[in-house]
Amino acid sequence: MAKSEENDFDDFISNIAADNGQEAQRDDKQFSASSDNSKIVKWRGNFVPEKEAKALHHVFDNLQDHFGHQRPDPRVRFNTSLAHPGHGQFWSGDLEFTYNIDGDHCTIAYMSIDSCLDLTPKLLHKLGQPLLKGYGTSWVYMHLPEPTFERIKSYVSVGTGWDVSDEGAVYDPNRKLYAIKAKMHHAEGEHKPSFWVIKEKEASNGGNKIVSFSRLGSVQEVAAQSHQQHVHRGVCIFSVSMEVEGTPNFKPHPGAGYEEADLSFTLVSARTWGITDFVAPIVHATSPSQWR
Repeated sequence: MAKSEENDFDDFISNIAADNGQEAQRDDKQFSASSDNSKIVKWRGNFVPEKEAKALHHVFDNLQDHFGHQRPDPRVRFNTSLAHPGHGQFWSGDLEFTYNIDGDHCTIAYMSIDSCLDLTPKLLHKLGQPLLKGYGTSWVYMHLPEPTFERIKSYVSVGTGWDVSDEGAVYDPNRKLYAIKAKMHHAEGEHKPSFWVIKEKEASNGGNKIVSFSRLGSVQEVAAQSHQQHVHRGVCIFSVSMEVEGTPNFKPHPGAGYEEADLSFTLVSARTWGITDFVAPIVHATSPSQWR
């Protein structure tokens, strides 16, 4: 990539949320400002404890404290508790994220990242079957700058004690980008990840534009539309789990001779600002396991 292209990429990825000086708002937002966690409030049709609603509103509606290139360090702490599933050699656990929201510590199961969501078509092999099995239905690639990925890994290390491996990530040394596999719920009865596009309208007082988002459908529905089959830039929201190899009878601990932890991302929602040509999409399998 030419130097001017690098600068352009830095500009767009660092300005995805425009430092959130204007909050990204939703038309159907329901949230009470109080942080008393003894109360139950309604958020997007669900009744949740008020502190949880505060954090959900902070992350999903206002797009605050997300990881991104040239952005301030998010005010969030990572944590997890590993458990053994009863079979195999791996211990696993879901990550929890505790956000410091004006001095109030609120924990939810979601984090957000400035990233690029790849919905481009993938190659077929000569029998007409996809080279990337289930792509756009059960998983997608998200692309993020190397410093962003390294920052996320450092937060995991500080919060859990575990170093994070690059297992499953595809590195582009020319653009200094990582492509990370993100799972998607897709079975009947599961909540599929939502896909939103930005809307802007002039403020009534003539001030800054008011930013909101319009839901187009699930990521799977959008990926099936030919005019949407591009790389979309924006903020993607994920749940994250961690897996560490050990033995069934002994729980692994950081620094005790065990391997690094592997992270698994599940895409929950994508808030998009448009498409980009700065990312070279992956169009074929990068490992034999993706052919099956």
